Amino acid sequence: MSLFSLDGQVAVVTGSSRGIGKAIAERLAEQGARVVISSRKAAPCDEVAAAINARHGEGRAIAIPANISSKQDLQHLADETRRRLGPIDTLVCNAASNPYYGPLAGIEDDQFRKILENNVIANHWLIGFVAPSMIERRRGSVVIVSSIGGLRGSPVIGAYNISKAADFQLARNLAVEYGPHNVRVNCIAPGLIRTDFARALWEDEAMLAQRMSTTPLRRIGEPDEIAGAAVFLASPASAYMTGQSIVVDGGVTI
Repeated sequence: MSLFSLDGQVAVVTGSSRGIGKAIAERLAEQGARVVISSRKAAPCDEVAAAINARHGEGRAIAIPANISSKQDLQHLADETRRRLGPIDTLVCNAASNPYYGPLAGIEDDQFRKILENNVIANHWLIGFVAPSMIERRRGSVVIVSSIGGLRGSPVIGAYNISKAADFQLARNLAVEYGPHNVRVNCIAPGLIRTDFARALWEDEAMLAQRMSTTPLRRIGEPDEIAGAAVFLASPASAYMTGQSIVVDGGVTI
């Protein structure tokens, strides 16, 4: 069997109706996993699931909408996945939010709370709902999509960066707790990727030009260029890797 084969796996990917999450779900399915497409709105999830099934065969993808700000929705996501597909082998916590763009001095308390709750606490909730069955079966991989923002400061997305730094530590801590049960927890840290989520950054021509000039590969990334790292972390190829962060940023942080 290929080191990168996901045959027989069940994978849940949050925020997978578009952008990085969609690319990850598509590539996991391509390698043999049955995938759950999940985001806040049902219709976009259904569209992505239908496209995957058209490409790989009926039953390869299902849609289970969930709002990451709702603990009840996340519990339902975990329970409904197990009911319809069986035990979860890979969980990709990709969904996040960033309702504020500007210096920390101007952020409202509710905005800061939303960023921390959706980007850190929601991951903690969902992992908590999924991990017990992984621990029981002594197998499983959890992937948190963080950001190189968690490694750097920023004059405009500081609160988001704080939340992403917390995700690195969430992965490290859970890796310590779950490691004795053969359950792995890792992060992917993308750089600037051409997604709707990051549109405010790459649509600013001056900011984009500056970023590309300081990026060794002289361009920003595409969603599909993050998906390979997720396939690696879900597959037997990464069986001895836990508590780590894979930076995929075109060389920006070097």
